[in-house]
Amino acid sequence: MKETNRIIPAKSSVYLEGPKSRSYEFIFSIKLWMQFIKGFRTLHFVGPCITVFGSARFKEDHIYYQKAREFGKRIAEVGFTTMTGGGPGIMEAANRGAYENGGMSVGCNIKLPFEQKVNIYVNKSITFDYFFVRKALLIKYSYAFICMPGGFGTMDEFFETLTLIQTKSITQFPVILFGKEYYKELADLMADMVKAQTINPEDLQLVLITDSVDEAMHHIRTYIMGNYKIKERKKLWWLLERR
Repeated sequence: MKETNRIIPAKSSVYLEGPKSRSYEFIFSIKLWMQFIKGFRTLHFVGPCITVFGSARFKEDHIYYQKAREFGKRIAEVGFTTMTGGGPGIMEAANRGAYENGGMSVGCNIKLPFEQKVNIYVNKSITFDYFFVRKALLIKYSYAFICMPGGFGTMDEFFETLTLIQTKSITQFPVILFGKEYYKELADLMADMVKAQTINPEDLQLVLITDSVDEAMHHIRTYIMGNYKIKERKKLWWLLERR
């Protein structure tokens, strides 16, 4: 039987480059498994979370940084953990708001070609090698999602979360788009999707677009209080780990 040709990459350290050797793929799958297990063990006892997505580029004096900081504070006040991507900008601001007000603050950082350091306002952090592992963990432990203004990464996180909710792969948790002016064109695009019948009209109800921290937190609290009761976890977990 004639052997088919395959392209051998000059460098085997980057995934999603097409077929590689079977040994490489096996080792890669083990690395992924270890990343997930590390994430599960690190985050298992952080408590119910609310995840805040947003740009890493906003500085301390920017209004969106200040609003994200307020969100962290308000999340702490309702007894939830603030979870972010662990980096600077919006992520730092939300972690900071929680940390400075006695709340639990968690960061899920990512290794990048240009180093992204974990911000200093976290009680617990973990750094992942792969975006899709990080994204899964940012979603897994949260009961609401706040999307502040951001770029490609924030849009990726927003639409993946929304897709999982739309397809009922996860519960219909509250999703907030914060910044009416910033997200105006996106809101128009989603309305056009309804007109084109690529989404259903009721899908628009999956997202609250607002400029008000009060309105966002009321929306989240109403959902959580109507559907959940927080109970302290007392059981031992795998390998005798405790809270």
